[in-house]
Amino acid sequence: MTDPAVEPAPAPTGPAPRGLDLERLAAYLATHRPELAAGPLSARLIAGGKSNLTYLLRCGDREVVLRRPPLGHVLATAHDMAREHRVISALAPTEVPVPRTLLLCPDDDLIGAPFYLMEKVDGVVYRSRSQTDPLTDGQRRDLALAMMDALAALHLVDPAKVGLADFGRPDGYLARQVRRWEGQLDRSRSRPLSGIDELRDALAASVPEGANTGRIVHGDYRLDNLLASVDPVAVRAVIDWEMATLGDPLADLGLLLTYWDVLGDSDAAEGNPVADGLGSRAGFPAGAELIDRYAGRSDVDVGPLHWHVALGCFKLAVICEGIHYRHTLGQTLGEGFDRISELVAPLVEHGLHAVRER
Repeated sequence: MTDPAVEPAPAPTGPAPRGLDLERLAAYLATHRPELAAGPLSARLIAGGKSNLTYLLRCGDREVVLRRPPLGHVLATAHDMAREHRVISALAPTEVPVPRTLLLCPDDDLIGAPFYLMEKVDGVVYRSRSQTDPLTDGQRRDLALAMMDALAALHLVDPAKVGLADFGRPDGYLARQVRRWEGQLDRSRSRPLSGIDELRDALAASVPEGANTGRIVHGDYRLDNLLASVDPVAVRAVIDWEMATLGDPLADLGLLLTYWDVLGDSDAAEGNPVADGLGSRAGFPAGAELIDRYAGRSDVDVGPLHWHVALGCFKLAVICEGIHYRHTLGQTLGEGFDRISELVAPLVEHGLHAVRER
Protein backbone atom coordinates (compact mmCIF):
# COMPACT_ATOMS: atom_id res chain seq x y z
CA MET A 1 0.00 0.00 0.00
CA THR A 2 1.48 3.35 -0.98
CA ASP A 3 1.19 6.53 1.02
CA PRO A 4 -1.06 9.22 -0.41
CA ALA A 5 0.73 12.07 -2.12
CA VAL A 6 1.72 14.86 0.23
CA GLU A 7 0.14 18.16 -0.67
CA PRO A 8 2.72 20.89 -1.22
CA ALA A 9 2.98 23.28 1.72
CA PRO A 10 1.61 26.81 1.23
CA ALA A 11 4.33 29.38 0.60
CA PRO A 12 5.61 31.12 3.76
CA THR A 13 4.53 34.68 4.40
CA GLY A 14 7.03 37.36 5.37
CA PRO A 15 10.80 37.07 5.81
CA ALA A 16 12.28 34.21 7.80
CA PRO A 17 13.94 35.27 11.08
CA ARG A 18 17.60 34.40 11.39
CA GLY A 19 18.07 30.76 12.33
CA LEU A 20 15.04 29.43 10.42
CA ASP A 21 14.43 28.29 6.85
CA LEU A 22 10.67 28.66 6.52
CA GLU A 23 10.38 27.03 3.10
CA ARG A 24 12.16 23.85 4.20
CA LEU A 25 10.32 23.88 7.51
CA ALA A 26 6.94 24.19 5.76
CA ALA A 27 7.77 21.22 3.52
CA TYR A 28 8.85 19.17 6.55
CA LEU A 29 5.62 19.95 8.40
CA ALA A 30 3.58 19.00 5.34
CA THR A 31 5.04 15.49 5.64
CA HIS A 32 5.30 15.03 9.41
CA ARG A 33 2.54 17.25 10.87
CA PRO A 34 0.23 18.09 7.96
CA GLU A 35 -2.30 19.79 10.22
CA LEU A 36 0.36 22.46 10.82
CA ALA A 37 0.91 22.96 7.11
CA ALA A 38 -2.67 23.76 6.12
CA GLY A 39 -2.00 27.49 5.86
CA PRO A 40 0.90 29.86 5.19
CA LEU A 41 3.80 29.69 7.67
CA SER A 42 5.31 32.74 9.34
CA ALA A 43 7.60 33.13 12.35
CA ARG A 44 9.10 35.63 14.75
CA LEU A 45 11.79 35.34 17.38
CA ILE A 46 10.45 35.47 20.92
CA ALA A 47 12.63 38.00 22.72
CA GLY A 48 14.22 37.22 26.06
CA GLY A 49 15.92 33.86 25.56
CA LYS A 50 19.65 34.13 26.25
CA SER A 51 20.72 30.66 25.07
CA ASN A 52 18.49 28.40 22.99
CA LEU A 53 16.38 30.31 20.49
CA THR A 54 12.60 30.31 20.71
CA TYR A 55 10.30 31.25 17.85
CA LEU A 56 6.56 31.70 17.62
CA LEU A 57 5.29 30.02 14.45
CA ARG A 58 1.97 30.93 12.90
CA CYS A 59 0.73 27.93 10.95
CA GLY A 60 -2.37 29.24 9.23
CA ASP A 61 -4.74 30.02 12.11
CA ARG A 62 -2.69 28.12 14.73
CA GLU A 63 0.32 29.25 16.75
CA VAL A 64 3.00 26.86 18.04
CA VAL A 65 6.50 27.33 19.48
CA LEU A 66 9.79 26.13 17.99
CA ARG A 67 13.01 25.68 19.99
CA ARG A 68 16.48 25.32 18.49
CA PRO A 69 20.07 25.77 19.74
CA PRO A 70 21.81 29.15 19.52
CA LEU A 71 23.75 30.19 16.46
CA GLY A 72 27.47 29.65 16.11
CA HIS A 73 29.47 28.95 19.28
CA VAL A 74 27.52 26.02 20.79
CA LEU A 75 28.99 24.34 23.86
CA ALA A 76 28.95 20.55 23.84
CA THR A 77 25.93 18.93 25.59
CA ALA A 78 24.50 22.32 26.59
CA HIS A 79 21.81 22.63 23.92
CA ASP A 80 20.45 19.10 23.41
CA MET A 81 17.01 19.42 21.84
CA ALA A 82 16.23 15.71 22.12
CA ARG A 83 16.82 15.76 25.90
CA GLU A 84 14.70 18.87 26.34
CA HIS A 85 11.90 17.33 24.26
CA ARG A 86 12.15 14.07 26.19
CA VAL A 87 11.87 15.54 29.68
CA ILE A 88 8.93 17.79 28.78
CA SER A 89 7.11 14.87 27.18
CA ALA A 90 7.76 12.65 30.22
CA LEU A 91 6.47 15.26 32.69
CA ALA A 92 3.22 15.87 30.79
CA PRO A 93 1.11 13.50 32.98
CA THR A 94 2.55 14.81 36.27
CA GLU A 95 1.65 17.82 38.40
CA VAL A 96 4.55 19.77 36.88
CA PRO A 97 3.08 22.29 34.41
CA VAL A 98 4.78 21.89 31.02
CA PRO A 99 3.80 22.61 27.41
CA ARG A 100 2.59 19.71 25.26
CA THR A 101 5.25 18.61 22.79
CA LEU A 102 4.29 18.20 19.13
CA LEU A 103 7.34 17.16 17.10
CA LEU A 104 11.07 16.49 17.40
CA CYS A 105 13.45 16.84 14.45
CA PRO A 106 16.85 15.52 15.61
CA ASP A 107 18.61 16.28 12.31
CA ASP A 108 20.47 19.51 11.69
CA ASP A 109 20.12 19.44 7.90
CA LEU A 110 16.70 21.08 7.76
CA ILE A 111 17.26 24.46 9.46
CA GLY A 112 20.89 24.08 10.46
CA ALA A 113 20.21 22.55 13.91
CA PRO A 114 17.91 20.04 15.63
CA PHE A 115 14.62 21.50 16.86
CA TYR A 116 11.31 20.63 18.39
CA LEU A 117 7.80 22.04 18.41
CA MET A 118 5.50 22.48 21.39
CA GLU A 119 2.12 23.99 22.04
CA LYS A 120 1.85 27.69 22.79
CA VAL A 121 0.86 28.24 26.44
CA ASP A 122 -0.89 31.45 27.39
CA GLY A 123 1.06 33.24 30.10
CA VAL A 124 3.57 35.97 30.82
CA VAL A 125 7.32 35.60 31.25
CA TYR A 126 8.16 38.05 34.06
CA ARG A 127 11.73 39.17 33.46
CA SER A 128 11.90 42.94 34.06
CA ARG A 129 10.95 45.58 36.61
CA SER A 130 8.67 47.19 34.02
CA GLN A 131 6.56 44.01 34.27
CA THR A 132 6.81 43.25 37.97
CA ASP A 133 6.52 46.77 39.44
CA PRO A 134 2.82 47.12 38.45
CA LEU A 135 1.97 43.94 40.40
CA THR A 136 0.58 44.29 43.91
CA ASP A 137 2.64 43.15 46.88
CA GLY A 138 0.27 40.21 47.24
CA GLN A 139 0.62 39.22 43.61
CA ARG A 140 4.42 39.31 43.78
CA ARG A 141 4.44 37.20 46.93
CA ASP A 142 1.92 34.68 45.56
CA LEU A 143 3.82 34.44 42.28
CA ALA A 144 7.08 33.71 44.09
CA LEU A 145 5.43 31.05 46.25
CA ALA A 146 3.75 29.45 43.22
CA MET A 147 7.20 29.29 41.62
CA MET A 148 8.47 27.30 44.62
CA ASP A 149 5.42 25.00 44.60
CA ALA A 150 6.13 24.09 40.97
CA LEU A 151 9.77 23.35 41.81
CA ALA A 152 8.76 21.17 44.76
CA ALA A 153 6.35 19.28 42.48
CA LEU A 154 9.20 18.62 40.04
CA HIS A 155 11.52 17.28 42.71
CA LEU A 156 8.79 14.94 44.02
CA VAL A 157 8.46 13.17 40.65
CA ASP A 158 9.91 9.65 40.64
CA PRO A 159 12.09 9.53 37.50
CA ALA A 160 11.49 5.80 37.00
CA LYS A 161 7.71 6.24 36.99
CA VAL A 162 7.85 8.70 34.08
CA GLY A 163 10.43 6.85 32.01
CA LEU A 164 13.43 8.96 33.03
CA ALA A 165 15.39 6.46 35.12
CA ASP A 166 18.27 6.68 32.64
CA PHE A 167 18.06 10.44 32.09
CA GLY A 168 21.28 11.14 33.97
CA ARG A 169 23.98 9.72 36.26
CA PRO A 170 23.09 10.83 39.78
CA ASP A 171 26.23 9.42 41.44
CA GLY A 172 28.93 12.06 41.47
CA TYR A 173 26.54 14.67 40.04
CA LEU A 174 27.87 17.64 42.02
CA ALA A 175 31.53 16.92 41.29
CA ARG A 176 30.68 16.50 37.61
CA GLN A 177 28.88 19.84 37.65
CA VAL A 178 32.07 21.56 38.75
CA ARG A 179 34.09 19.79 36.06
CA ARG A 180 31.46 20.42 33.40
CA TRP A 181 31.28 24.15 34.00
CA GLU A 182 35.07 24.33 34.19
CA GLY A 183 35.12 22.82 30.70
CA GLN A 184 32.48 25.25 29.47
CA LEU A 185 34.50 28.12 30.91
CA ASP A 186 37.62 27.02 29.06
CA ARG A 187 35.68 27.02 25.79
CA SER A 188 34.27 30.51 26.40
CA ARG A 189 37.28 32.45 27.68
CA SER A 190 37.85 35.62 25.73
CA ARG A 191 39.24 37.96 28.44
CA PRO A 192 40.87 37.83 31.92
CA LEU A 193 38.39 36.82 34.65
CA SER A 194 39.68 37.63 38.12
CA GLY A 195 38.89 35.03 40.80
CA ILE A 196 36.99 32.56 38.68
CA ASP A 197 39.71 29.90 38.75
CA GLU A 198 39.98 30.29 42.53
CA LEU A 199 36.21 29.77 42.79
CA ARG A 200 36.41 26.65 40.65
CA ASP A 201 39.22 25.20 42.76
CA ALA A 202 37.41 25.96 46.03
CA LEU A 203 34.26 24.23 44.77
CA ALA A 204 36.17 21.18 43.57
CA ALA A 205 37.91 20.84 46.95
CA SER A 206 34.70 20.93 49.01
CA VAL A 207 32.02 18.96 47.13
CA PRO A 208 29.29 17.87 49.61
CA GLU A 209 27.88 14.36 49.88
CA GLY A 210 24.72 15.04 47.87
CA ALA A 211 22.24 13.07 49.99
CA ASN A 212 19.28 14.12 47.84
CA THR A 213 20.80 12.99 44.54
CA GLY A 214 18.61 11.14 42.06
CA ARG A 215 15.82 13.68 41.49
CA ILE A 216 14.89 15.40 38.24
CA VAL A 217 16.55 18.81 38.27
CA HIS A 218 15.65 21.62 35.88
CA GLY A 219 19.14 23.08 35.79
CA ASP A 220 18.16 26.73 35.27
CA TYR A 221 15.07 27.28 37.40
CA ARG A 222 14.04 30.92 37.83
CA LEU A 223 11.07 33.25 37.49
CA ASP A 224 11.69 34.12 33.84
CA ASN A 225 11.78 30.45 32.88
CA LEU A 226 8.10 30.23 33.78
CA LEU A 227 4.95 31.20 31.93
CA ALA A 228 2.70 32.62 34.63
CA SER A 229 -0.52 34.49 35.28
CA VAL A 230 -1.48 36.77 38.17
CA ASP A 231 -5.27 36.80 37.81
CA PRO A 232 -5.41 34.21 39.21
CA VAL A 233 -1.79 33.69 40.26
CA ALA A 234 -0.55 30.44 38.71
CA VAL A 235 2.43 28.89 36.98
CA ARG A 236 1.09 27.90 33.56
CA ALA A 237 4.24 26.18 32.32
CA VAL A 238 7.88 25.63 33.24
CA ILE A 239 10.03 26.19 30.15
CA ASP A 240 13.69 26.11 29.01
CA TRP A 241 14.63 22.56 30.03
CA GLU A 242 17.91 22.42 28.11
CA MET A 243 20.00 21.65 31.24
CA ALA A 244 17.64 19.15 32.88
CA THR A 245 19.09 15.88 34.19
CA LEU A 246 19.03 13.59 37.23
CA GLY A 247 20.97 15.07 40.10
CA ASP A 248 20.78 16.94 43.39
CA PRO A 249 17.73 19.24 43.75
CA LEU A 250 19.77 21.54 46.00
CA ALA A 251 21.57 22.62 42.81
CA ASP A 252 18.25 24.04 41.58
CA LEU A 253 17.76 25.84 44.89
CA GLY A 254 21.31 27.20 44.94
CA LEU A 255 21.01 28.60 41.44
CA LEU A 256 17.59 30.09 42.19
CA LEU A 257 19.04 31.87 45.24
CA THR A 258 21.88 33.11 43.04
CA TYR A 259 19.38 34.79 40.73
CA TRP A 260 17.13 35.92 43.57
CA ASP A 261 19.41 37.11 46.36
CA VAL A 262 22.79 37.58 44.66
CA LEU A 263 21.89 39.19 41.33
CA GLY A 264 18.60 40.48 42.68
CA ASP A 265 20.57 42.63 45.13
CA SER A 266 23.36 43.66 42.77
CA ASP A 267 23.67 47.09 41.18
CA ALA A 268 25.11 45.36 38.10
CA ALA A 269 21.82 43.53 37.60
CA GLU A 270 19.66 46.66 37.44
CA GLY A 271 18.15 46.81 33.98
CA ASN A 272 20.05 43.66 32.97
CA PRO A 273 17.97 41.07 31.10
CA VAL A 274 19.32 38.18 33.17
CA ALA A 275 18.17 39.35 36.59
CA ASP A 276 16.16 42.57 36.48
CA GLY A 277 12.84 42.28 38.33
CA LEU A 278 13.90 39.62 40.85
CA GLY A 279 14.30 39.46 44.61
CA SER A 280 13.42 41.69 47.53
CA ARG A 281 14.72 44.82 45.77
CA ALA A 282 11.87 44.30 43.27
CA GLY A 283 9.28 43.80 46.04
CA PHE A 284 9.34 39.98 46.18
CA PRO A 285 9.87 37.88 49.32
CA ALA A 286 13.48 37.21 50.29
CA GLY A 287 15.12 33.94 49.34
CA ALA A 288 14.78 32.54 52.87
CA GLU A 289 10.98 32.67 52.62
CA LEU A 290 11.12 30.89 49.26
CA ILE A 291 13.21 28.08 50.74
CA ASP A 292 10.78 27.75 53.67
CA ARG A 293 7.89 27.43 51.23
CA TYR A 294 9.75 24.79 49.23
CA ALA A 295 10.71 22.82 52.36
CA GLY A 296 7.07 22.71 53.45
CA ARG A 297 6.01 21.09 50.16
CA SER A 298 8.96 18.81 49.44
CA ASP A 299 10.64 15.85 51.11
CA VAL A 300 14.10 17.22 50.24
CA ASP A 301 16.40 18.08 53.16
CA VAL A 302 17.40 21.63 52.24
CA GLY A 303 20.27 21.70 54.75
CA PRO A 304 23.07 24.26 54.35
CA LEU A 305 22.91 25.82 50.90
CA HIS A 306 26.14 27.87 50.90
CA TRP A 307 28.08 25.49 48.64
CA HIS A 308 25.15 25.19 46.24
CA VAL A 309 24.84 28.98 46.01
CA ALA A 310 28.57 29.11 45.23
CA LEU A 311 28.06 26.51 42.50
CA GLY A 312 25.16 28.58 41.19
CA CYS A 313 27.39 31.65 41.06
CA PHE A 314 30.10 29.75 39.19
CA LYS A 315 27.65 28.20 36.75
CA LEU A 316 25.87 31.48 36.03
CA ALA A 317 29.17 33.33 35.64
CA VAL A 318 30.22 30.77 33.02
CA ILE A 319 26.85 31.02 31.25
CA CYS A 320 27.09 34.82 31.16
CA GLU A 321 30.65 34.61 29.86
CA GLY A 322 29.55 32.22 27.11
CA ILE A 323 26.74 34.57 26.09
CA HIS A 324 29.21 37.48 26.15
CA TYR A 325 31.56 35.51 23.90
CA ARG A 326 28.79 34.75 21.40
CA HIS A 327 27.79 38.41 21.48
CA THR A 328 31.33 39.51 20.61
CA LEU A 329 31.16 37.17 17.61
CA GLY A 330 27.82 38.62 16.48
CA GLN A 331 26.01 35.35 17.15
CA THR A 332 23.27 36.54 19.53
CA LEU A 333 19.73 37.51 18.59
CA GLY A 334 17.68 40.02 20.58
CA GLU A 335 18.33 42.90 22.98
CA GLY A 336 20.42 43.35 26.13
CA PHE A 337 23.42 41.16 25.41
CA ASP A 338 25.86 44.06 25.61
CA ARG A 339 25.48 44.16 29.42
CA ILE A 340 25.75 40.45 30.18
CA SER A 341 29.49 40.69 30.78
CA GLU A 342 28.94 43.07 33.73
CA LEU A 343 27.42 40.28 35.81
CA VAL A 344 30.43 37.98 35.84
CA ALA A 345 32.55 39.85 38.42
CA PRO A 346 29.86 40.18 41.14
CA LEU A 347 28.92 36.52 40.64
CA VAL A 348 32.49 35.39 41.14
CA GLU A 349 32.92 37.63 44.20
CA HIS A 350 29.77 36.31 45.89
CA GLY A 351 30.60 32.73 44.93
CA LEU A 352 33.97 32.99 46.66
CA HIS A 353 32.30 34.37 49.77
CA ALA A 354 29.64 31.63 49.79
CA VAL A 355 32.01 28.70 49.28
CA ARG A 356 34.06 29.83 52.29
CA GLU A 357 31.01 29.93 54.59
CA ARG A 358 30.50 27.19 57.15
